[in-house]
Amino acid sequence: MNIIKTIAEMREEARENARRDASVGFVPTMGALHEGHVSLMRRSLEDNDVTVASIFVNPTQFNEQDDFDKYPRTFEQDCEILEAAGVDTLFAPEAEEMYHPRHQTSVAVAQLADHLCGISRGRRHFMGVCTVVSKLFNCVQPTRAYFGQKDAQQALIIQRMVIDLNFPVEIVVCPIVREKDGLAMSSRNRRIADDLRDSALTLVRSFGYACGMLKDGERDAQTLINGMMEFILRDRRVEVDYVSIVSPETLEDVATVDDFSLIAGAILIGDVRLIDNILVTPEGPARGQIEFI
Repeated sequence: MNIIKTIAEMREEARENARRDASVGFVPTMGALHEGHVSLMRRSLEDNDVTVASIFVNPTQFNEQDDFDKYPRTFEQDCEILEAAGVDTLFAPEAEEMYHPRHQTSVAVAQLADHLCGISRGRRHFMGVCTVVSKLFNCVQPTRAYFGQKDAQQALIIQRMVIDLNFPVEIVVCPIVREKDGLAMSSRNRRIADDLRDSALTLVRSFGYACGMLKDGERDAQTLINGMMEFILRDRRVEVDYVSIVSPETLEDVATVDDFSLIAGAILIGDVRLIDNILVTPEGPARGQIEFI
């Protein structure tokens, strides 16, 4: 596996891939890799001639310095995972390489950032995400880029950015990968204390509770949300950021579950923030995957 640290080297490889007319799959990450990341890489390897992954803990998408400082960094272990997965190139720049000292330009997708995580984390978070992803796209020049449905809002925002700014990149959204107990895989999971692990499952279990209500004929979104909230808050160790039922295209709240809907939520377990979501129909969990746009 080729490890690249500078934009100049990454651009040279991108030019070489273009000369060879090679399709390039790209998996952007912040490291602390897990099986969810590897599933994206496997998909990229199936779809493309070359697969590039990046590791960059992006400072502009963290609202709190403490959260940035605590984000797990496991570079050597990550390299082993990437090698084993068969990734061709790792792009791992330093912050000084990605952001000029007089950096002033940012990329924002307005309306989609005002819902779900955007309410508590603010537009600044998704502005940081869009800015760094656009910069990475410019460096790597991928044919396709792969994102997980666990970060459904992020995936939708990136899709919107690509369409609006005419990036020649296909965005592929891949299914959520879960641990054996059902918890959505996340780099933050390793920070959950052992005695709080069961509490971390309350959000995904509440999705099952809501699906049971749907199967019993309940369609009113607020009634479903109230049921989920009551279910989650039985565990006093859990703090709820939000639980919402929204359109998977606009992220706007729906009044009733009459078609495909996205149930999404975020909870705090100690100082660890966890997000998760599920696509549903009026009959319960949606079969297969749908594109957000």
